[in-house]
Amino acid sequence: MPEVTSLIHPAYFGNIALWSVIVKAEDLRIERCDNYQKQTYRNRLYIAHSNGKLGLNIPIRHSKKGERQKTATVTIENNFHWQRDHWRSLEAGYRSSPFFEFYEDELEPFFKERKEILFENNLQSMELIADLIGIPFEYSFTEQYDLETPPGTKDYRPLIRSKKVPEITTPHYHQVHEVAHGYLNNLSVLDLLFNLGPESISYLEKLEL
Repeated sequence: MPEVTSLIHPAYFGNIALWSVIVKAEDLRIERCDNYQKQTYRNRLYIAHSNGKLGLNIPIRHSKKGERQKTATVTIENNFHWQRDHWRSLEAGYRSSPFFEFYEDELEPFFKERKEILFENNLQSMELIADLIGIPFEYSFTEQYDLETPPGTKDYRPLIRSKKVPEITTPHYHQVHEVAHGYLNNLSVLDLLFNLGPESISYLEKLEL
């Protein structure tokens, strides 16, 4: 049987649902021809924190009013210390988790290297996660934007939405702030990594969307 292509948007690290797609994909294709949309996982992620669920956003440079931007060309607004703030939030949220120190040295440099293009930042973040969980990250890019799902393709692009998201339940695993805030569903894959460590890959392989 021919391989089935899994079509995704590149996200800022990506949430658990997205990574369950990536680890099981026969042929992974990344959308690079779409128009940028606000309020998506393109420039945000959600983690667990002492105060509950916390969103971390990458500031971007917006186009002139009325002009559409291609996601692949959106630039990051570096007048804010967003990388420093994101890393500090991860440290504060996960320092006491089982595996934060295990991955800390490989993750911290990512937040110290200046980023310019959001699309490239997201690809780098996903390549880093693939390396940490121990899978190859091989993919191709789209050459045009197709509103409808191309033949032979499973379209997972809706997973990029952080608002009006498809209803997805990620199976319970122990989270570092669970006693205070209960189980938080479908957080950033970083949450999974810091809490499950090397078991993350097994969790993702078993997850059914």
